[in-house]
Amino acid sequence: MDAINIISGVALIFSLYANSTATKGGLKGVVTKSEKKPKTYLQKIPLNISALILVLQILGLFQIGTLELGDDLLTIRIIGLFVFILFSWLQVQSFKNLKENYSQEIVIKKNHNLVTTGFHKTIRHPQYLSQVISDLGLGIAICGYLVVPLVLFVELPLFILRARKEEELLQSYFGDKFDEYKKRSSFMIPFIG
Repeated sequence: MDAINIISGVALIFSLYANSTATKGGLKGVVTKSEKKPKTYLQKIPLNISALILVLQILGLFQIGTLELGDDLLTIRIIGLFVFILFSWLQVQSFKNLKENYSQEIVIKKNHNLVTTGFHKTIRHPQYLSQVISDLGLGIAICGYLVVPLVLFVELPLFILRARKEEELLQSYFGDKFDEYKKRSSFMIPFIG
């Protein structure tokens, strides 16, 4: 294992720990009653793809499913590592900002609030954007030829569909309040619709 893979592994462990602590309040939602919860493949499949990507990332740390790690890729790998660390941190902050409104499921909880502060002031789905970019960054850092295409061609489209489904639910629950929020914020990429 080379130095970038070791640093990537340590960063991945910290990221997993930080995500688990940041989402604690929202995980209670599994036990809490919900007001609205659509039945859709988007409840579980995107999360399962993310879990598969995590497994491939871990294997990639041990150079399974990766390109040959040559010095010619060093700069790109370092950039990928920094992108992973930055966007992992942004994802944790997004979860913390959602507080008890966070859920792994597409759901409206009892006493659900529309979060329009923090990163959510500018972007409606910063947690998905951060997940995709951090996964892509780690895939580049480890030169994962399985991870990068899976993120770009499977995880990203599924998260876009999942975010759209969440928006349908938020629209039906919050109505005009959500319309106003949409006018002031971007879907996933800052300053772009």
